[in-house]
Amino acid sequence: MGHSKYKNINLFECKFLGKGHNGIVYLLPDNKVIKICYVMKDFHSEAYILKRVKGNKYFPRIYEVGGNYMIRDYVDGITLKSYIKKNGLSRKLTLEIIELLKEFKKLKFKKIDVRCKDVYVQPNGKLMVIDPQKFYSKERDFPRHLSKGLYKLDVLDDFLCILKYEEPSLYKKWAYKIRRYVMTLELENKLDEDD
Repeated sequence: MGHSKYKNINLFECKFLGKGHNGIVYLLPDNKVIKICYVMKDFHSEAYILKRVKGNKYFPRIYEVGGNYMIRDYVDGITLKSYIKKNGLSRKLTLEIIELLKEFKKLKFKKIDVRCKDVYVQPNGKLMVIDPQKFYSKERDFPRHLSKGLYKLDVLDDFLCILKYEEPSLYKKWAYKIRRYVMTLELENKLDEDD
């Protein structure tokens, strides 16, 4: 960690927050987190995105990047998936999700998509994206992963209904692609059941 103010931090004294396919995360004493990454390609992609969107309300601020670690803001709350399981999908939350996706476009992301597990609903109801990946490199013009998550939670139709009413132009762009994608999921599930 070189000249970092965090170089003498003992991770055994920090609260373990979680472990994913790309790294392990600890809460630091100053309410920031350190993420230690395993997959360098994903690490560099995430750090690049967080630096580029610095100050955006939907992403944690990044403070330091070193060899295989980054220091960023702690994101409080629960995953979108867990939140919907517990509380359902309200109109207010749907509008927050739509605004998040519209923000992706404003940020010139090529990928207008995010996984439910990578969106946190904070105690104040605002959304925050963690583990951003491939937003500037992967082409996807509709929220495929998000749709899959909402479909599995049985709230996709509710989402689409509100989208159609509130943002008819986005509905027109996305609805066919989302429904086509969901049909492939249903077909895969059917084939799995038949085996």
